[in-house]
Amino acid sequence: MEEEDSIKARYHVLNIDGDKYRTLHTESYKKRVMWEKPDIKKIYSEIPGTVIKIYVTVGQEVKEGELMLVLEAMKMKNKLLFPIDGVVKKIYISENEKIPKKTLMIELE
Repeated sequence: MEEEDSIKARYHVLNIDGDKYRTLHTESYKKRVMWEKPDIKKIYSEIPGTVIKIYVTVGQEVKEGELMLVLEAMKMKNKLLFPIDGVVKKIYISENEKIPKKTLMIELE
């Protein structure tokens, strides 16, 4: 009886569209980093590189699709555009700065 209870305790029940499924969670699954909804007003670098030119200033009103900056990575110059309309709240990077992946570059209000 105790063994049966310990087996039940290891299983997790998922309810998907009214159907119930029993599954085991692996150790790597239990230790995973939980996903968080990204803040669309915070713009992060997707690749490491060197900031060549920043085309905006703090307080500037920007439109979706407007040129934000140029980031050089692997000898290619990537033009980064704003994903939404907004006002530049803070710029966390500077020109000629080398930045790693996932660096917060610009924040919008």
